[in-house]
Amino acid sequence: MNPLSLGLGALAALFASTLAVAEPRVTTPLADGWRFFQGDPGGPESRDFDDRAWQVVSVPHDWAIAGPFDQQARGAGENGFLPTGVAWYRRTLDIVPEPGRRYFIELDGVMERSGVWVNGHHVGFRPMGYVSLSYDITRHLRTDGPNVVAVRADTSAAPSSRWYNGSGIYRHVRLIETDDVHIPHGGAFVSTAELTPDSATVSVSVEVSNASATARAAMVETTILDADGWEIARTRSAVSTIGDGRTEIVETRLDLAQPVRWDIDSPALYRAAIRVLNADGAVLDDQVVRFGLREARFDPVTGFWLNGRNLKLKGVALHHDGGAVGAAVPLDVWRQRLTALKAQGVNAIRTAHNVPAPEFLDLADELGFLVMDELFDQWNVAKTPNDYHLFFGDWHKRDTADMVRRDRNHPSIILWSTGNEIHDTAYPVQAKAALRSIMDVIHANDPTRPRTMALFRPNVTGDYENGIADMLDVVGQNYRENELIAANRQNPARSIVGTENAHNRSNWLPVRDTPAFSGMFLWTGIDYLGEANRSGWPNIQHPSGLLDRTGAQRIRGMERESWWSERPVVHVVRNANTAAAGPATDGAGGPNQPVVPTMIAVATPPPPVALFDDWTPAGENPGQQTIEVYSNCQSVEAFLNERSLGRLPINGDAAPRRWSVRFEPGSVRAVCSDAGVSGVEDRLDTAGPATGIVLTPDRDAVGSDFDSLVYVRARVVDAQGVTVPASNHRLRFTVQGAGTLITTDNASSTDHTPFASPEREALNGTAVALVRGAGGGPVIIEARSEGLETARATIVATP
Repeated sequence: MNPLSLGLGALAALFASTLAVAEPRVTTPLADGWRFFQGDPGGPESRDFDDRAWQVVSVPHDWAIAGPFDQQARGAGENGFLPTGVAWYRRTLDIVPEPGRRYFIELDGVMERSGVWVNGHHVGFRPMGYVSLSYDITRHLRTDGPNVVAVRADTSAAPSSRWYNGSGIYRHVRLIETDDVHIPHGGAFVSTAELTPDSATVSVSVEVSNASATARAAMVETTILDADGWEIARTRSAVSTIGDGRTEIVETRLDLAQPVRWDIDSPALYRAAIRVLNADGAVLDDQVVRFGLREARFDPVTGFWLNGRNLKLKGVALHHDGGAVGAAVPLDVWRQRLTALKAQGVNAIRTAHNVPAPEFLDLADELGFLVMDELFDQWNVAKTPNDYHLFFGDWHKRDTADMVRRDRNHPSIILWSTGNEIHDTAYPVQAKAALRSIMDVIHANDPTRPRTMALFRPNVTGDYENGIADMLDVVGQNYRENELIAANRQNPARSIVGTENAHNRSNWLPVRDTPAFSGMFLWTGIDYLGEANRSGWPNIQHPSGLLDRTGAQRIRGMERESWWSERPVVHVVRNANTAAAGPATDGAGGPNQPVVPTMIAVATPPPPVALFDDWTPAGENPGQQTIEVYSNCQSVEAFLNERSLGRLPINGDAAPRRWSVRFEPGSVRAVCSDAGVSGVEDRLDTAGPATGIVLTPDRDAVGSDFDSLVYVRARVVDAQGVTVPASNHRLRFTVQGAGTLITTDNASSTDHTPFASPEREALNGTAVALVRGAGGGPVIIEARSEGLETARATIVATP
């Protein structure tokens, strides 16, 4: 081993070589300086087109999220009643091409039916809007400059997804410069061949392409760096001769001592620094691949195993929008959301129902989430008239290969999903052919992970009898948990997982209590824009999450946390349905007085839902109210105005604990009374008239690039600082100093105020502003409303 420390700042030094004649690989972000036009004028692909009157924007850029919301929008409720259409982007590339060098443009996502031109030459078309794109533009570049790239994005054939998909170049773009001999996009694959407590063997497979006109000699050197940047292994392959226009695969193995495993609670990450060298040792291309060492498997008898321990997948399905920011989602939005989900006990994510952004998977690696990476929402049979079924036959193999090759190094990914509720299964011969085609492509590019599918009513289409289910490595089914258990019992060789599940206790208990059930993925983890066609106008979203659109915990998230969290949890809410609880009490009972039956053997039907996160009922005579507590503590004691209502033990069927009381203004409190546990409690207070606003940033500093944002939450409060749930005050946000107000939101399903508006009506007394830095220095955020005391908060912006 070489004891030389190689931190992030020293990676460049690793790639430096005195023999190298040019910097091996140059990556240039193409974020700023784009000219944008919403419409379809003639000739914008031309190098000499005059775009000076176009708007200047940065990418990622989702133009549709600016609105307006329109009941007559072509995408209708599926697309959240937001606009669709054609838009163009143009940008000058500040490069002078050199002989012997290759130039690629990479676009992580263009929505959709995209075309790309360089200097008027068409270099590529892609119907899918979610897959990443990489085009070799070398032969179209000019040495006499300027070089101009033009991108056409077309969402006019709406709806083409059953949810809000966004419009434009909504993910990151970069220019890659390499040698003629190089690693192609997705061409490096690092996997764990062997893993024991004391050692590991890493397999490294590298594709080396020769785009020159003559055969070239090349070899591959791989250096493994640990989480602290220390070199722990290095190897070189033999020299290979690669013919002109050919690609060769170079495979090597490296042994590691005392491996540190990637796990959900300790997501340790290694780096493989890969260099392509010529026969003299000069560096032709280089790439750093981040990976993790972990052992994951599905067992048909005992469910899912990670690194030798049996655990349930406590997962959520997530759509790709970020709420008020639309489809162009800054990484800090995902960081806030995923951190909040993890705090609730969520350990897994299903990317529903499309290829995610690459940085989303980077974050999943860093935070320790397990991921089901999903490809398609439809194959040959449509769900909406203009969706991907129009292109599946021609494009699914390439789209599948590009997704798997891009994502296969992420340790977070434990399953590839071939599709969601695919309607082809009504035609078994067609469905089997399509499924086999997808699964073969996945296996050819990644033989290390199992493949699944979210079966749609398999007992209706006979999937458990006609062989479709048994083509899958892991059988996935949406909802109907007992059907999936029956399928496992019918064929004990079937590993099973709930690919999409409802929030009820009746859905959780079969998963919890059946060892073969690997886990579940709730629909959904976060409220998302679109799919409002069922409820219709004026609704713009699907409010099905553990978190609302602003990333705040919903009441169903509190309940789920009490089932899934590994730490003591107590949440208290008000249930206005008094039939949900046992006899009323005036608070005079002893500390062990039971109020409702405990340890019920089977799940009881849920009562009608009328839940509130407050102790401020509407009306002058609220009468009976139910205190409802979600907790994993063995014993919980409730208090009304500090009078004990008694303690209740945990219910075996995961039902909440409830106390029915005659309403009194003041406070209710629930406390975990387990031995050795202190300070775990929750409290609700009765609110008085609104007097002011409180602003709470989720961080005290924020960066100034696209991926940096801070959430500033506003609460309308009374004189005691209690949130006033009935407040719908219209708040006006302003930002001064080194910051910019990006958007505002209140999580409402029916608010049609443009997200970019600085004014937002409070919903249940709350709203949020998203703020980005603009350089360096203090950022002052202010919220004001008529009749309320103005609130201010200060954070620091970093360049």
